[in-house]
Amino acid sequence: MIRISESHLPRVRVIDLETGGNGPNDVCEIGWQDVVLDDDGLWLVTEERGALLVNPGRPMTPDTIAVHHILDSQVADAPFWKEIAASVLRPPGRLVALAAHRAGFEQRYCTPRFTGGTPWICTWKSALRVWPELPRFSNQMLRYQRMPEGLVHEIGLPAHRALPDAYVTAHHLRDLLNATSLDQLLAWSREPGLLPRVPAGPDRGKGWDRISHQALEDFARDRDIDVRYSAGTELARRGERQEMERLEPAQGTLL
Repeated sequence: MIRISESHLPRVRVIDLETGGNGPNDVCEIGWQDVVLDDDGLWLVTEERGALLVNPGRPMTPDTIAVHHILDSQVADAPFWKEIAASVLRPPGRLVALAAHRAGFEQRYCTPRFTGGTPWICTWKSALRVWPELPRFSNQMLRYQRMPEGLVHEIGLPAHRALPDAYVTAHHLRDLLNATSLDQLLAWSREPGLLPRVPAGPDRGKGWDRISHQALEDFARDRDIDVRYSAGTELARRGERQEMERLEPAQGTLL
């Protein structure tokens, strides 16, 4: 772990949010951890990290409090999301990307209004590509499956709080960036997740290359966009589609 204060170094800021509901302003905590590219071309986790409590503007439900254990009384005097979001999401220096594990969740709240249009890296989607042999890809499972070098166990606790989760994610991001390029991670993050194995059904756990054409066609119309994309990618690999198609699910979702 090092401290790097040089503002000229390219930086990715890892973000994690805890929320009190599903509304666009229902953030109750934001945590961040920076990863920088040093002058030797190596990405490093720095000591630039922090967290802020946020007032979601309404009482939180017991269901959400049970996840992060942040109480209404703890956020009652905290600033609102619109008052502090940009200051965290647009820090000074060479910010080349924001990152989060399953970044689509954070992007619901960290809109371009606050980010200034900074691109996002999804460490979940990237991990699927770089470490497809792993059995599971949640933030905490990656932590204990991989045991990233330099991760201080205590700083990464408790789980489901914004700073510890951002800190853990940053170690995955560092290793991903050192395994492939920033541009590649950004490109993968713009696509659905490429699942390495079939997630459900009779073929669960098999690689997509081991299942039948009909099963692939069925999965290519699944409700889940990541399943559809993964099945469609295998069909394209087999030459059974000229181009990747964005097939609609066989049955629409309720929402």
